[in-house]
Order: sequence, then structure tokens, then C-alpha cells
Amino acid sequence: MKITENLSYNWIIALEAITQNKIRSILTSLGIICGTASVIGMLAIGSGAKEEIIEKMKVLGTNNIIINSTFDEELSAQDAAEGSSSGTGSDTGEENSEGESKNKYSPGLSLEDVESIKKIIPSVSVVSPTITEKYMAYNSPFKIESNLVGITETYKSVNNFSITKGRDFSNFDLDNGKQVCILGTRVAKKLFPAEEPIGKKIKVAGLWFDIIGTSGKLNISVESLEGLGERNFNNDIYIPISTVLLRIKNAKMISKGDLMRGRGDDSEKNDYNQINKIVVQADDTKMMMKYAELIDRVLLRRHNGVADYEIIVPEELLKQEQETTRIFNMVLGIIASISLLVGGIGIMNIMLASVLERTREIGIRMAVGAKRKDIAEQFLFEAIAISLSGGFLGVVTGVAASFVIEALSGITTIISLWSVLLAFVVSMTVGLAFGIIPAKKASQQNTIDLLRYE
Repeated sequence: MKITENLSYNWIIALEAITQNKIRSILTSLGIICGTASVIGMLAIGSGAKEEIIEKMKVLGTNNIIINSTFDEELSAQDAAEGSSSGTGSDTGEENSEGESKNKYSPGLSLEDVESIKKIIPSVSVVSPTITEKYMAYNSPFKIESNLVGITETYKSVNNFSITKGRDFSNFDLDNGKQVCILGTRVAKKLFPAEEPIGKKIKVAGLWFDIIGTSGKLNISVESLEGLGERNFNNDIYIPISTVLLRIKNAKMISKGDLMRGRGDDSEKNDYNQINKIVVQADDTKMMMKYAELIDRVLLRRHNGVADYEIIVPEELLKQEQETTRIFNMVLGIIASISLLVGGIGIMNIMLASVLERTREIGIRMAVGAKRKDIAEQFLFEAIAISLSGGFLGVVTGVAASFVIEALSGITTIISLWSVLLAFVVSMTVGLAFGIIPAKKASQQNTIDLLRYE
């Protein structure tokens, strides 16, 4: 009981000393405030970055290999002009004196490429082609620029795609080029702000489409999607790929633009790729890079050595991003640690100065019966009280700063209870660690010397 009373008394004396020097105590705690706020902010940014990467993994799929067309309009026009002046050299694969193939012709990404990948690499489980074009979608008086996406039955297998209302495409829809569509979340809200879109019609690319369903919202920022070379999936209108090829656009069909390019007129430049993207889903994630190399060789041979495509392995891309995020978090952690260290050193310096200023006070307490342990507890409690108050204010500042960072910069921040508790415990530990030396110095002085001190 007496021990508890002594601790309470020493704690009260410590608080009185702090309140008598408010400005000095606030300035002393600034380092702890900044350090604690830095820890919370760092952990919030790190948690947000981790969540972003998880969302990206869901979108891209760690066992997917993405093949995008890279149509070059200038190269296409040049090749067309050269082909018209040299007859059939590009088709026959003639070689010049330097042994290089001249006037190389590439058929572009096509459904034939999809079949070749399936045939040559049987270990891949799913191959999903898509065609994506931007069009204005209309439901008078509303309109919105959207992504018209032609898909097959394999699209759901390789993408984070779900139907929230209505139904999915039937085999009859997919095989017969039916004019039916599924709306993304944003398109549905923009075109039908006050009514249910399913069963209604919209006009896209000069055609009327029956709405049979709506897709789920994808909770990932547009900036993150653009960083991955992806579009805003919430802005999509999905239709069967056969509908695109039969009723809207098929680069394999001869058009007026093709004939004009054949005469050497490059006033109209058309993308010769039949499809824009192929997603290959592999069974074995350990073989992703090997599969990517094999796909590259298959496509190069089919495209006559023209690399008019790019192959992306999301797993490698996300590993690089994770490494970058880890390094970034380490830098933030070091900065936060330095802030806490500076705050701790500040507490120790002020407490040492306080011991010197209050020499006679210490001597009087010891003369009237205070033990060395009581003196040590008094100054140690002062250091802990300063660090606790600084830790509390630092938590408030860190939480507020996390919200401000997210609002101003768009960086996702996630504040967790354990991060707040960690920052608070660390701040208290710093106060305890850096308060030991001043407390020990105060308690080990001679009482007579303390009373003589002027």
C-alpha cells in the first residue's frame, strides 16, 4: 500500500513540474509528436499501397499473361506505301543483299493467334481475346463516352468480372452476333440515373443494343489502372466479340481504307489488328516467364518477325511494384525513426537541464526523507508524461495527416488500430528509455552538495 502511495505522490509531483513549465514541456514533446505522426502516416500509406497491389492482382491475375497490340500508324503507312511500290515482295519474304527481310507484312493480332497459342502451348488453361474501341453511348437525352468491349465466354475466367443484375451472355448470343450488352457501373449510372437499365436499349456505334445485365463495380483507382496500362473497367459496355466482328469492325475484311493504302494514299490509316488484346491464363505460375518467351516466338513467327505487340507478365510487374513499395516504406520508416530519436534526445536534454535547475529542490526532498528511488521515479515519470502527451497528440496529428494526404494527393491511406497502438507504445518507450539517464543522475547526487548548490 505504501509503495502505491509513493508512486502516486511521485507521479503528482512530476505532473506539477510539467504544468509549471508548460511551454518548455510542449516544445520538448514536439519531437515525439512529429515522430508518432510520421509512424502512423508511414504505416497508413504502406497499408494503402499493399491494398492497391492486392486489388491490382485481382484485376490482372497473377497467373495471367497479357498480350497487347501496339499498332504504329506511321509504320503502317510506310509499310503500305512500300508494299504498293514493290509488288508482292512483302508477302513472299524476299531478302535484300544484307540478308534482311524487306517490306515485312504482319497480319496483326487475330483470332488465328488465339488458336495457335492454344494448339502450341496446351498447358495454358484459358486464352481470352478482346476487342476494345471507344464510342459514344446514347440513351436520350443522356450520353457518355465509353469502352465498347467485345468478349468471349472465357472473359470471366481471366478477369475480375461479375454480373450484379440481369444475366450473362448465352452461347446463342456469343455465337450469332446478337445485339445484346452488359453495362459497367459508371455507364449504367450515367445513362440510366433514375431507372433500372435491364430490358432497355442503348445506341452505340450506330447500332441498338438490348441491355441484359450490369457488371459489378471495380474498387481500384483510375490512376492505378492507367499505370498498369488498363482502362477504366467501370466505363465498359460488354458485347459478344462475334457482334463486333460481324456488325461493327473486322480488320480482316477489305475496306475502303485498305484499298486507299494499297494505292499508296496514307490519308486514312487503319489499325490492322483484328483484336486488341489476348489474355493467356497459365496453370503453373512458376513457368510464367517460360510461357511468355514461347508465346513471343509463336507470335513473331506468325507476324513475319514484326513485333507489333507487347507481352506483359503481371506477376513480374507486381513484384517490381511490391519491391518499390517496400523500399518506399523503409525510407518512411527511417524518417519516422529519426524523428522519434530526435524527440527522445530532446527529452533527455531538457530533463538533464531540469535536473540542474532543480538541484536545491532535489536536495530538500532528500533532506526531508525522500529516497534515491523516489527522486529517480519523479524525473522518470516526468519524461514518461511528456512522451505520453506527445504520443497522444502525435496520434491525432498522424490520423489527420493521413486523411489530408489521401484527399490532396489521391494516395490511398488505411489507418489500422494496431498501427495507432504501435505508434503510442513506441512513443512511451522512447520517453522511458531517454528518461532513465536524467533520472539516474538526479538520484545519485549527494544531499549535502545539493543543499550547498547556489
